[in-house]
Amino acid sequence: MKKMSIDEQVAILMQGAEFGDEQIKEHMTLELRQRLAEGRPLRVYCGYDPTAPDLHLGHTVTMRKLCQFQVLGHHVIFVIGTFTALIGDPSDRDKARMRPTLEQVEANARTYVQQAFKILDPERTEVRYNGEWLSKLTFQEIIELAANFTVQQFLARDNFAKRYERGDPIWLHEFMYALMQGYDAVALETDVQIGATEQLFNLLAGRKIQEAFGQKPQVCITFPILVGTDGKLRMSKSQGNYIGIDEPPEVMYGKVMSIPDEAMGNYFDLVTRWSPEEIARIKAGLVDGSIHPRDAKMRLAWEIVDAFHGSEAADAAQEHFRTVFQRRELPEEMPVWELKSPVNVVDLIFEAGLSRSKSDARRLIRQGAVKLDGEPVTDIETMVEPREAVLRVGKRRFLRVTPAV
Repeated sequence: MKKMSIDEQVAILMQGAEFGDEQIKEHMTLELRQRLAEGRPLRVYCGYDPTAPDLHLGHTVTMRKLCQFQVLGHHVIFVIGTFTALIGDPSDRDKARMRPTLEQVEANARTYVQQAFKILDPERTEVRYNGEWLSKLTFQEIIELAANFTVQQFLARDNFAKRYERGDPIWLHEFMYALMQGYDAVALETDVQIGATEQLFNLLAGRKIQEAFGQKPQVCITFPILVGTDGKLRMSKSQGNYIGIDEPPEVMYGKVMSIPDEAMGNYFDLVTRWSPEEIARIKAGLVDGSIHPRDAKMRLAWEIVDAFHGSEAADAAQEHFRTVFQRRELPEEMPVWELKSPVNVVDLIFEAGLSRSKSDARRLIRQGAVKLDGEPVTDIETMVEPREAVLRVGKRRFLRVTPAV
């Protein structure tokens, strides 16, 4: 790749950035330009708290930006927040997060590196766990960090202000999150931190703490949230509106096809590899009617599956979708479950991995989301006989039942 000018790099790296304040954006753009002019690889990082075992498309918004820094020759640090996850980031919450146990955090963190390398170059990515340095801070050092901020600064944050106005509890440990995340920048001596727009306070706290330690304050680049498959709320596993980057191709494709038409633009901008010009062309086609929303969404679904599973898997997922949803046919391939004797449908759904729990299976049945050979299953006491049949759970999960030989 030809060496890019500073102007070209700034245009790529700031593409899609949103700060909620135009002056901050201009200032950060200027500082990024100045850092790039130093002619050295910048130290760039983003942190990911392992509050759940799976990374989803929402996480990849910042990961793609890290990848762009890598391609341009900069040093990328992928930070897994094994310590900050124990506190819980209050940035996007109108109430305190449930605090996970250390065991839960460590179990979730085990899969993050493998998933991250679906986007980042493993040869050029430094992986760090912030428990390495945060767990070693003394109480005196934490007091010194806290002395850089006032309570008023925290209460001015939108989410805290609303909770304070409602009389909802604001726990003291929630104030500590910004201090801990800010100290990450000191420990790593970073030039740039990537984050979500609602995390801007935390990123700016890192600048202030770096200055207190005699370091040059980092450039902050923040990006808007990716909405979930409901098209309204932030993508989150706890909300059930997520698309996991490790999910099977046909599941991923089907979930993308389920997003509302009005949410497509958010996905075009944040999770595709398309150029700004191509995105603008598709958006214009949707407005003037030259591109049908279904066709645009199918192209989006193919692009997302291709990014994580490759073009062959994307082609197969698209054909699966057309077969199952557009032509209302059954997929050619599906898991097979042999039965020696009749089994309760709830037990079968759970044991075959088609639901997270038996209570989830019962809920799906009551909602009319379960069919046996095309007929709705309405009774949770239904028994499935050992015969050739197809069990369908929801829109995308199939199981071929067959008698054991």
